[in-house]
Amino acid sequence: MRTYDFSPLWRSTIGFDRLFDLVETAQRAGEDNYPPYNIERVSEDRYQISLAIAGFSPDEVSVTAEQNAVIVEGNKADKAEREYLYRGISARPFKRQFNLADYVQVQSAAFENGLLKIELIREIPEAMKPRRIAINAAPSGTVHQLEGRAA
Repeated sequence: MRTYDFSPLWRSTIGFDRLFDLVETAQRAGEDNYPPYNIERVSEDRYQISLAIAGFSPDEVSVTAEQNAVIVEGNKADKAEREYLYRGISARPFKRQFNLADYVQVQSAAFENGLLKIELIREIPEAMKPRRIAINAAPSGTVHQLEGRAA
């Protein structure tokens, strides 16, 4: 896999740090795909992230909301060593980060049937929402014509 060094670009740009972080994150995206997840659009301003983390308990998983990101970490508690004939359920530690768009916030998280469901909502401030501006017509009969002078 080819890697790129973006440090020369950081020296000459201002305010684009998040853009370069997203590029680096996309570059590392193919490295690990555990745990599997779905991202659903529930309604126009509501989303849900579902992570399949069978074998983990809610105490072994943490969800952290940061600015424009939500981080899910899991670490299985060490228990007595067992002898497995076949081990198909992974219990390895993981860390998964999801980058969020502006104004998207974590509303809640729930653990149900081996799935961690994280509810997201997009709340755009009133000042940022589009609004319709009424167009007033000029009253008729108030048009004044200027007299032209000969040059």
